[in-house]
Amino acid sequence: ELTRDLRPAVPGQTDSVWHHPHLYWGALAIFVYVGAEVSIGSFLINYFNDPQIGNLPLATAANYLIFYWGGAMVGRFIGALALQYFKPGRALALCALVAAGLVALSMLTFGHVAMISILAVGLFNSIMFPTIFALALAELGPLTGKGSGLLVFSIVGGAIIPLAQGALADRMGLHHAFFLPVICYAFIAWYGMRGSRVVVA
Repeated sequence: ELTRDLRPAVPGQTDSVWHHPHLYWGALAIFVYVGAEVSIGSFLINYFNDPQIGNLPLATAANYLIFYWGGAMVGRFIGALALQYFKPGRALALCALVAAGLVALSMLTFGHVAMISILAVGLFNSIMFPTIFALALAELGPLTGKGSGLLVFSIVGGAIIPLAQGALADRMGLHHAFFLPVICYAFIAWYGMRGSRVVVA
């Protein structure tokens, strides 16, 4: 639910994107969302090649990527329908919690269960980017353009978080390094429930 702090603006104070917490938290949510999505997609081939997970040849493992990215496409159509009946923030939080749970399940299991659970994350990724974007820009008025620029810049998470997960994988193994996307999805769930509320700092 969107709420607004009705305190009067300080005389002479210039409005700024940094006066709108739902925007800068939204930028961080975009950062971690893109990072988590790309991290999972980037490591799936090596993950399924792992003898404890799929023990698949790399060429065969690559064929499974279509289920991850295809799930995101299918989920986008389902999500567009679902968002007509559910509040965006709650729908975002629910999808993020399910995604976090699926990644955690994959980390705690092996074989086909680990494979299917990580592939299913794509389905729940589907509504996250557009929903975060819309929630972050809510009621910005003249600052909408600057807010959009900040959100677009935040997709750099797609380059940074996979590098961080790769570094973790080198130290603790790829199976356990997936805890990083779990943290990302947990933050997105918080944003959907709390951080996306419109207030003026």
